[in-house]
Amino acid sequence: MHELSITQSIVDAVTDHAAGSRVVSIRLTVGRLSGVVPDAMRFCFELITEGTPLQGARLDIDEPAGRAHCDSCGADFTLPDLVLLCACGSADVRLLAGRELTITSLEVT
Repeated sequence: MHELSITQSIVDAVTDHAAGSRVVSIRLTVGRLSGVVPDAMRFCFELITEGTPLQGARLDIDEPAGRAHCDSCGADFTLPDLVLLCACGSADVRLLAGRELTITSLEVT
């Protein structure tokens, strides 16, 4: 489960950035094509933050869909998975979005 190490890295980065302030919430962007399972991250977050200054913080995760551009027909389209095929049948596509894994914001008191 790579979500455990990813979540630990996020908790470490937030802890460093918060510099002793109480963290109320963390917002992440986890693209649907990133290979990261948001529910697994939520589970790991609860385990990792127990007994730390982040315990009880809310973890909000935005999950943007994948987007691609077809170089053959010029269409931009949404990708539900990593099958990189345009409706025109072309595989000459570029991935534009969906692999993000970003700490978007945090709220501290």
